[in-house]
Amino acid sequence: MNAKTHEFIRVYVWEAPVRAFHWINAACILVLCVTGFLIGHPPALMSSGDASSGYWFGTVRFIHFATAYVFVAMLVMRLYWAFAGNKFAGWRNFLPLTRRQAKDAVKVAKVELLQLSNEPLDPIGHNVVAYFTYAGTFLLALFSIVSGFALYAEMSNSWFPRLFRWIIPLFGSEYTLRSWHHAAMWLFVIFALIHIYLAIYEDYIDGHGSISSMIGGWKFMQKDVAEAPQAQGMSPWPRRLRLFGPRSGVAKSGKARNP
Repeated sequence: MNAKTHEFIRVYVWEAPVRAFHWINAACILVLCVTGFLIGHPPALMSSGDASSGYWFGTVRFIHFATAYVFVAMLVMRLYWAFAGNKFAGWRNFLPLTRRQAKDAVKVAKVELLQLSNEPLDPIGHNVVAYFTYAGTFLLALFSIVSGFALYAEMSNSWFPRLFRWIIPLFGSEYTLRSWHHAAMWLFVIFALIHIYLAIYEDYIDGHGSISSMIGGWKFMQKDVAEAPQAQGMSPWPRRLRLFGPRSGVAKSGKARNP
């Protein structure tokens, strides 16, 4: 019996701003988690020198706060690109807006979570559950930013952190808010571990170059799958409101073409 063969084409999925956001954001989360853990649980470092000569904890705090500003800038940039980017980066992918998304979510759950089906998913961008998960991490990032700058406002004269001073009374005390802030850090750690595992798993199972696509932007997809309407992402704007033209590497109809 002859094996069925498929024609594969390269599809330009992730534009440069999305890829930059991914890797810079990953670095920020790593730095923020490490420095945040040290701030919450400072090690007892013994030194025979004068205390004034050792400023390592102050350095850790500075790195944490400086990285937080980069984290905010990246989040603002990605929010903008959710409206200006191509259909795989569009904001409508992250919200449950259509029945097709609900059906695809059930399909992903059966295949990847419950292991009840081996039907191929073959999404060009992220699968629908991944999009919804990233929407959740966006909200988690917003909480981390707001709570973090609220805590920072108590020791800063800068105008930006002081915008969030009203958050502390909502949680009753600075200690309670700090506990929630650390809990958000651990949620990011759990998310990162699951994300790395699933990225490697999908890259190995699907063979579409998911990991390398977040470096170069291109995925390898079956031609019939890449050109199927249900495989396309959702444009940032409905057709009647679309303000931006097609991005490079994607035809006007949304069908993939060779570079």
